[in-house]
Amino acid sequence: MWRVYILYSKKDKGFYVGCTNNLDQRIVTHNDGRVISTRYRRPFVVIRIEEFLDKTMAFQRERFLKSLWGVRFKKKILNQYLQNINSPHPH
Repeated sequence: MWRVYILYSKKDKGFYVGCTNNLDQRIVTHNDGRVISTRYRRPFVVIRIEEFLDKTMAFQRERFLKSLWGVRFKKKILNQYLQNINSPHPH
């Protein structure tokens, strides 16, 4: 199973999009500072996970989310995430 994930940096308020077949380990490596591209943006929160059976489809989705068109989608996901954690009755 391949997973595309969107991380939200609590430090710089930006996004990071990645793709992996071992999500739990990958999130740990991001938050431990072992990923050079995200080392100084920690801590991260996972705001979206999408699952794919096919590696090619997963990487296509990652590429879309990293594109200019994916920016609006990521902002929408972040707003939903923030509404859920700020709601007195989380969904």
